[in-house]
Amino acid sequence: MTTTKSTDIRIKDVQIEFESHEYRSPIKFGGNVVRDVVLLNVQLSVENRAGQVATGLGSMPLGNVWAFPPIRVSPSESLAAMRELAHHEADITRAFDQCAHPLDMSLQLESKFLEAAQQLGQSVNLAEPVPKLAALVVSSPFDAALFDGFGKAAGIHAFHGLSSDYMAHDLSYYLNRDFKGQYLDQYVSDEPKSEIPLYHLVGALDPLTEEDDFEPVGDGLPETLADWIKRDGLTHLKIKLNGDDLQWDVSRIVSVDAVASQADQENQAGVGSAPSVRQREWVYSLDFNERAPNVEYLIECLEKVKEQSPRAFERVAYVEQPTSRDLKAHPENKMHRAAAIKPVVIDESLVDFESLLLAREQGYTGVALKACKGQGQSLLMAAAAQRYGMFLCVQDLTCPGRSFVHSVGLAAWIGPVTAIEGNGRQYCPIANTTWEQSHPSIFVVEQGRVKTGDLDKPGLGIID
Repeated sequence: MTTTKSTDIRIKDVQIEFESHEYRSPIKFGGNVVRDVVLLNVQLSVENRAGQVATGLGSMPLGNVWAFPPIRVSPSESLAAMRELAHHEADITRAFDQCAHPLDMSLQLESKFLEAAQQLGQSVNLAEPVPKLAALVVSSPFDAALFDGFGKAAGIHAFHGLSSDYMAHDLSYYLNRDFKGQYLDQYVSDEPKSEIPLYHLVGALDPLTEEDDFEPVGDGLPETLADWIKRDGLTHLKIKLNGDDLQWDVSRIVSVDAVASQADQENQAGVGSAPSVRQREWVYSLDFNERAPNVEYLIECLEKVKEQSPRAFERVAYVEQPTSRDLKAHPENKMHRAAAIKPVVIDESLVDFESLLLAREQGYTGVALKACKGQGQSLLMAAAAQRYGMFLCVQDLTCPGRSFVHSVGLAAWIGPVTAIEGNGRQYCPIANTTWEQSHPSIFVVEQGRVKTGDLDKPGLGIID
């Protein structure tokens, strides 16, 4: 028998809008170059059983090139499909008449969204079905708006509403018997971290120093990695790699480390205008975006980095999704040997609990959470990863504005997460302009960190 709660919410209305921005400079990943972004913004009115009303807000980039790779469907076709799917999801959400906890609502809606995605792909004659990952990206701002409205109506942060006092089911209902009697609040901190380091993306096209051959943007923001390090006091770097050119990949990692180490020397010598930073402890993540042909490539890459620069090797904290996201189709890509060297995390592969379990079987030892897959799904995957002793990290989808707040919130509230990726300020700063003024602690990086202690307001943590 389902137990009702006074904080259960019902959807009263849904509104969506699209927001488009050009990138200040292109970003390359997975062999593709992206030059702009379309944000899906969702406004959702809710009322709980106690009669309290609120408006929940959500936002997320429609990262079609990442979520719906251009193999048989062009980027323009996939973006159009995802935009159309957003309208279908809005209609489905508007018609949804259940009153429940936002996690239960989002999971019920997800099944309807996936069905709509399948039907859409058939109706517009796409060369391949809409991937589940793409459907999750489209649904994520609806999910965020649900959690935001739930918390605002109850007058609590949404992550304070994850115990048996608020939820009708324990985690075994959503995952498996390993979680009998457990609730999500056991896997979320009581309060957000006061601050958290920010991972700065080093894209494959990004210049490292002034000596690189590049065309300056000329907008007053840093142009090179060295400039960004000086301005923001960075300590964490996410390095995009090609995965099909071992010499280039190894050289890129070593070169990035050289720039970081040079920045340390200049800082200690008082060179440049950078503010004084605490003693840096450099941390790198390596992202192959599925381009590595096999695990042997990854192992050889790590071995060569260790050989050429032991310092750079030691600074590598983890490796993201080195090979194909389709784990079932490529069972030969087992990560046990690589994960014995450095944690290897799933990213694109992670779309549900089943994929997490399969990844564990294939040797993956970590999980990359992303707000673009939904707050609810991210919380469930965070609980599962902690229960099974897996490495946890939070990344974004070059998220600007409110979508970045959704990502930062996950990193701030989930205890084992030690840093947050934040690329919006690099590639789409125009979408952050008003947010830097209204929420500078989150959007202005100081000493390589963002302040997250204020992300404790009702809803998903901020005052709109």
